[in-house]
Amino acid sequence: MEFGLSEEQGLLRESVDRFLDDHADLDRVRKYADDPDDRGDDIWSGLAELGVPAVLVPEAHGGIGLTALDAAVVAESLGAHAAPAPYLSTAVLAVAALRLAGDEAQQGAYLPRIADGSLRIGAAVSELSGARQGAAVEARDDGTLHGKALFVLDPDADAFLVADGTRRFHLVQADAGGVETTLLPQVDRTRRIAELAFSGAPSEPLRGSGDPDVALQVIDLGRVIVAADTLGAAQEMLDQAVAYAKQREQFNRVIASFQAVKHLCAEMAAEIEPARALLWYAAHALDEVPDEARLMACHAKAHLAEVGQFVGKTATIVHGGMGFTDLLGLHYWFKRMGFNRQVLGGPERVREEAARVQGLA
Repeated sequence: MEFGLSEEQGLLRESVDRFLDDHADLDRVRKYADDPDDRGDDIWSGLAELGVPAVLVPEAHGGIGLTALDAAVVAESLGAHAAPAPYLSTAVLAVAALRLAGDEAQQGAYLPRIADGSLRIGAAVSELSGARQGAAVEARDDGTLHGKALFVLDPDADAFLVADGTRRFHLVQADAGGVETTLLPQVDRTRRIAELAFSGAPSEPLRGSGDPDVALQVIDLGRVIVAADTLGAAQEMLDQAVAYAKQREQFNRVIASFQAVKHLCAEMAAEIEPARALLWYAAHALDEVPDEARLMACHAKAHLAEVGQFVGKTATIVHGGMGFTDLLGLHYWFKRMGFNRQVLGGPERVREEAARVQGLA
């Protein structure tokens, strides 16, 4: 059996790549990284015209209604360009939570606005992947939230998807009373994170949440998308390393002719190729093989974290001293993969979850 991307998925990736080549090049990424007031609205609105926020939104709500594998294809392109876009929080986690736990009224109110790019939803879901000590969100009977959430994705959003300590989802408007947003230091300057402090913030609970399986399905999808982002970034770093080796000369020879450099590039390629197959199958399993979905999502997230770390280090070595300069900008991809390694669960935690799924721990 042949397993790979369809012609339509290949065209989807080409469309996203072309747009990002023109509108999210390295200079645009630098501008976003250096300007805390830059929300990247031009990039997100352009992606919305391509239908990127609508990929997972059902057709009944103005979306395209594609699969998790299609969403992973888009994420791979975004990672390859280190694009500053709220894709994970808005188009993946928020859409998944609304589809699985929102009632018809909530889906009708939010999904069409996500699909057309007019609504950005940040994600405060650290409760589902290991909240830090002292960080917890409590939902009270009066419909308000209390406590704090760390590592909130896309703090520039219009609203937030918040998971409380009982694995229930809530929607909170960014400008609601009782919500205080504090930006956190972030190694990955292509995306921003924050701490949200809630002191009686009014919330809209998603009616069907609270089922542990629903929360796990949302996180599983998010983990596969993060792994796809890492895959795209790793492939880009390999491509840049190969291109640099072909033009950089030492001792009157291009360094690509040196056996040591060849081996470094071959090792990176050997790590990336099987990881791509793993990622594609994990995304496929989310829709088509539900019995394997959780395990494969854990494996993809953990393994791509290690592959990304290896490729980031090795590609920088191939570039030599130039790899540490801002001129080439390798650090944007390197640090993006570093953040991906930890968000929604680091490899150690995710592997432990995989072991529990298999009854090994």
